[in-house]
Amino acid sequence: MALLEIQNVTRRFGDFSAVDNVSIGIEAGEFFTLLGPSGCGKTTLLRMIAGFDVPDGGRVLLNGEDLAGRPPERRPMRMVFQSYALFPHMTAIQNVAFGMQLHKVGAAERRKRAGEMLDLVGLSAHMNKYATQMSGGQQQRVALARALAIEPKVLLLDEPLSALDAKLRQELRFELKQILQAAHCTTLIVTHDQEEAMSLADEIIVMDRGRILQQGNAAAIYHSPRTRAVAEFIGRTNWFEGKMGAAVGPDLRELITAEGCFVVPAGVATNGTSAQFCVRPERLRILAADQSSVEGLNLLQGTLVSAAYLGSEIHHAVVLDSGRTVICVEQNRDQAIPVVGTPLRIAFRPVDCILAA
Repeated sequence: MALLEIQNVTRRFGDFSAVDNVSIGIEAGEFFTLLGPSGCGKTTLLRMIAGFDVPDGGRVLLNGEDLAGRPPERRPMRMVFQSYALFPHMTAIQNVAFGMQLHKVGAAERRKRAGEMLDLVGLSAHMNKYATQMSGGQQQRVALARALAIEPKVLLLDEPLSALDAKLRQELRFELKQILQAAHCTTLIVTHDQEEAMSLADEIIVMDRGRILQQGNAAAIYHSPRTRAVAEFIGRTNWFEGKMGAAVGPDLRELITAEGCFVVPAGVATNGTSAQFCVRPERLRILAADQSSVEGLNLLQGTLVSAAYLGSEIHHAVVLDSGRTVICVEQNRDQAIPVVGTPLRIAFRPVDCILAA
């Protein structure tokens, strides 16, 4: 039996289904991420798990016990809100100790455990600072320490890094994962940031329009998305559409498109069937001008219209002879960047094609 079970949960607002018959099972110690665009239902689902909202149908169970009717303060869970919700008139250690006070923990034990939690999140030196004296990243860690202090069975995080700037978000992802691993806490996090989800979670659940589109680890969802919606939300994509042609080898078929005839994985498509596939930008390779051998590769012809130098990567925008634009991402190895207007050949392998519904 999973530690936390969401069974066929539904939540409607009038005629709108914010969460539509969702079922999830989370084992003790696992780190799950609910990932999806704004309005997909992920935060509504999190609030129902925490007890701040009530499902119209379905059940939320913890260790097999139905939590229906149990208010948030009586559920062995803690939710860290997007705004952190720290008390401005309290110091860091007072904020962390406050939750334990509500649980009737003695004063000496409260202070001891609050100090341990601030040490865990790396803020021992700032325990006497007020929220207004701390950075956004420090406030986020205080909120996390406060939630962990009562030793919840499940920790719920609602967009915990969204209020921070991009550089700090990237740094705190790894800190957050290390803290939660050290705390051995079962965690469910809501985010719209694909990199955050992929770097943090054991399992990712991609949601859209109140439903689960796909569940799996980061590699499975990135390399084997079931639908175009999942492929587009997890990573960047270049899409091609056409009709399946003849088989050209084991598990390979031709796909005739406006950009040319390509060899792609056969999938379940048959001759004459409409199909679409994508290639990730990092899987497209710009061929050297003197490279003549391209056996086994699909080729695109086009003209470079822009090249963006992004430190470790170079992003090329190439207008194909068909008129559409594709993005090609190369690792920066101090190679010469082609001049805008240069004709280019781009290659990719059949195995790099992701067929999607």
